[in-house]
Amino acid sequence: MRHRYKKRPDHFVTAVQLNLEMDGFAYKKWGAKQQCRQGDWLVYNEGDTYTVNREIFAKTYQQKSPGVYVKITPVWAELTTRSGSIVTTEGKSNYQVGDYLVCNCDDSSDIYPVSSARFESMYELDE
Repeated sequence: MRHRYKKRPDHFVTAVQLNLEMDGFAYKKWGAKQQCRQGDWLVYNEGDTYTVNREIFAKTYQQKSPGVYVKITPVWAELTTRSGSIVTTEGKSNYQVGDYLVCNCDDSSDIYPVSSARFESMYELDE
């Protein structure tokens, strides 16, 4: 069962947009190949580094100070009952039993997995 959550107010990310003339690059994360494209964002989130699609970042984050961003939109998430994998905007991601499947949209688009410990430290129910 999915619930709506919001980012805890004391959690932010450090990010830089990759505004370079480039074809992008591939990297391995979450057990599979990920793809970064020109204009995407390189994000550092409490010890975790990854990329975020430029359109998604623009819709979901707001600048707090130079290089520091806060997530301003809610997410919808549910605990997984089995291990598996999903296709995200950046590539395939694997998840384990007890991880959360998180969506930036209530229609299940833009879905990605997050470990339960990480998710529960960053988000709270949005009532």
